[in-house]
Amino acid sequence: MPTHKKIAVITGATDGMGRVVAPRLAESGFHVVIHGRSAERGRQVVDKIIGDGGSAEFMACNLASLVDIRRFAAELNSKFERISLLINNAGIGTGPDGAPREVSDDGLERRFAVNYLSGFLLTRLVIDKMKAAAPSRIINVASDGQEPIDFSDVQLERHYSGYFAYCRSKVAEIMATLDLAEELRGAGVTANTMHPSSFMDTTMVRDMKHAAVESLDVGAGHLVDLALNAKFDGLTGRYLNRGVDMPANEQCYDLQARRTLRELSLKLVGL
Repeated sequence: MPTHKKIAVITGATDGMGRVVAPRLAESGFHVVIHGRSAERGRQVVDKIIGDGGSAEFMACNLASLVDIRRFAAELNSKFERISLLINNAGIGTGPDGAPREVSDDGLERRFAVNYLSGFLLTRLVIDKMKAAAPSRIINVASDGQEPIDFSDVQLERHYSGYFAYCRSKVAEIMATLDLAEELRGAGVTANTMHPSSFMDTTMVRDMKHAAVESLDVGAGHLVDLALNAKFDGLTGRYLNRGVDMPANEQCYDLQARRTLRELSLKLVGL
């Protein structure tokens, strides 16, 4: 890796939108860390980027395992002095109607664990590297599918629905992003969250048995714009829908709900 390049880390970069975004980051001059679970798919993305004159490498991580997320973060921290861009893009959708409740390696509801808690932990473990790279950007890929969290049943043990599991995980992601933006004010690190597009042609949407509606390229374009465009310099603590600053679910602005989620999350990940 050329030492002069800025580092970008993108999770879920071996499939779907991440696979489209990663080469665009490389084209803009980043050394891109391609995260995924499949080494074979990871090599395909890396080989394409390198073949086009870019710089990239693959790192595997199981985001359903807090132990593996810690290992991944330790590898990033050991290898890089600075990280300029972190895109928490990986996620799992609602699944087909009537699908049973699933749990992560740690026994947590799987959508809460992968869509929200993995990015929460990874970000906090590498945040010093992002401060060292300031100005730097954190982007959490959310959704306009949002439902308020029921704090009496966060893990949906009583009334499971893949739809509610997904939508509540995205509200958690937005809430934590707004919190993080406040924590990082003055540190030169921005934190924003975005709904890039709806029902793109991705594995997540196909697993939902839903027809593709919007273009993968359009969604990737919105995400790359937020990652790179100078017009977003200094913008932080926002939820953007297809690049437009918009209000999220009202629970995201409830400071007591955010405090409850933050305390629970820190306990669950052992921070």
